[in-house]
This record gives sequence, C-alpha cells and structure tokens, in this order.
Amino acid sequence: MKIEHLAIWVGDLEAIKSFYVKYFGAIASDLYHNPKKNFKSYFLTFADGDTRLELMQQQDHHQKGTSTQLGWAHMALSLGSREAVDEYTERFRRAGITIHSEPRTTGDGYYESIILDPEGNIIELTV
Repeated sequence: MKIEHLAIWVGDLEAIKSFYVKYFGAIASDLYHNPKKNFKSYFLTFADGDTRLELMQQQDHHQKGTSTQLGWAHMALSLGSREAVDEYTERFRRAGITIHSEPRTTGDGYYESIILDPEGNIIELTV
C-alpha cells in the first residue's frame, strides 16, 4: 500500500498549478472538468513519479474556517486492485467504520470507495 495522492481545495486553480510547476518542477495533467458539479482539477506529478498532488476547485469552496473551506481535502491510498478496494471496504464496514461512498468508477476514471477516519477525515481507497 502507498499514498497515491493528496488533494487540496484551491481558490485560483491556474495560479496554484503554476506555482507547483514553476518552483517544484511538477508536471500537470490536462484539466479535468465536471460541468454538472462545477468541479475542476489537475493532478500534479513530481520527479519521483509516485506520489501526486490533486488541485481541486469548485465554486462552493471558500475560505478556511468555513464548512466549505479551502485547504487539504483527502488522502488516497492505492491498494493495487479493484478487488482490494472491495475487500478493504467490506473490512471497514464490518469494523463499523463509516463508508462515505461505495466502490465505483468516478468520472475521471478512478475505481474507488471513500471511508471516514474516526475524526471524519476523508480517505479514498483506490486501485
């Protein structure tokens, strides 16, 4: 298991993307846009090629300290296969851990489920 990516909500998607590209040598994916949710994101890949950073923007995310604050959003753990995502989801369900989103394929092609840790932090279980 490894951390696949970390995600952060941002106010100015293009400016933050440019910052990481300019100062950290990140390579940005093509822009992903889901018009139904008014959601946009980039995945940034760094020199090691393993861990990525997802920059996310959605119209209703505002400032820190609000219920829709900017800042860190979730951690994604790569489990290696769809079967492992399903198995871990069921293991967490049996343990009484909150399943926030059942296993599914997302609009940007991820197979994932989402659980909440004991403090409500979002953890994506992905291939």
